Amino acid sequence: MNCMQQHYREKVVPALQERFGYKNVMQIPRLEKIVLNMGVGDAAGNRKILDEAVDTLSAITGQKAMVTTAKKAISNFKLREGMGIGAKVTLHGDNMWDFFYRFVNIALPRVRDFRGLARRGFDGRGNFTLGIKEQTIFVEIDIDKVSHTFGMDISFVTSAKTDEEGRALLEALGLPYRK
Repeated sequence: MNCMQQHYREKVVPALQERFGYKNVMQIPRLEKIVLNMGVGDAAGNRKILDEAVDTLSAITGQKAMVTTAKKAISNFKLREGMGIGAKVTLHGDNMWDFFYRFVNIALPRVRDFRGLARRGFDGRGNFTLGIKEQTIFVEIDIDKVSHTFGMDISFVTSAKTDEEGRALLEALGLPYRK
């Protein structure tokens, strides 16, 4: 069992049960999946950029990234239906807990002038999404081999019913928020 998963079971579950007064253990919010999404607008003109984005996401997560395609053709952007425009990875289970640990303890401290995450990234149902401006904060990326900087969105999907429960879960797991 991963150390984050063990921390969740031993410390977070009892704390949340006491704080919110859950009668059943199955009511306690849990982290269900983490979705990393990378939109690559320049991929319409250059296929190598899309391949680099897929390789980057695969290196960061340890899981093969999937190419996302355009649903509509937009002539102003030189975009045809079915053309690759991004990459995404959905993490579950052990991969999810490993990524969460590396993100909180290794990647976030490498962000320049980091003061915590904004609290406004919740969607009203307990899920949290944040944006990363460049992929070089991850240790798995060799800075010398990077030809393009990619930003990405990271979504933490929880089983929480409200933003308050989701925020309490993610704070207890170690996600640092601004005061």
